[in-house]
Amino acid sequence: MNFSPKYVHTNLIARDWRALARFYIDLFGCVPVPPERDFRGPEIEAGTAIPGTHLTGMHLRLPGWGENGPTLELFHYDELDEHGPGVLNRPGFGHLAFQVSDVTAAQGAVLSAGGKAVGAVSTLHLPNGTAVTMCYVTDPEGNILELQRWN
Repeated sequence: MNFSPKYVHTNLIARDWRALARFYIDLFGCVPVPPERDFRGPEIEAGTAIPGTHLTGMHLRLPGWGENGPTLELFHYDELDEHGPGVLNRPGFGHLAFQVSDVTAAQGAVLSAGGKAVGAVSTLHLPNGTAVTMCYVTDPEGNILELQRWN
């Protein structure tokens, strides 16, 4: 390999990026990384292959990785291409996972903040004797999240 890869961010396209940012800041402790983005013009049109595109948004530092950790990039395009709701077994992007100290409490907080339950809290036992308690929920815009605690 003649290049040096390093994971940088995951992008979510939001209907309301500011409201979605508040959700991730308030519930998971994500930290805004200035500046806010506001892109339009020939460069972003060339990069996205979307004529006339305009997008706005911001990066949020994900919890647990420090100042140089990866970010969640939240963008909103003025023109959105809507698709059906996400499902866990659709090829491509599946979910974001957050480790939490109490899965049931975290699930309740997500539901109180406008998210929805996808499945029940359950504990999976791995062959090596460890176990993970987990559940799937959505953020307020329907993106699937996994909440997990390793036992």
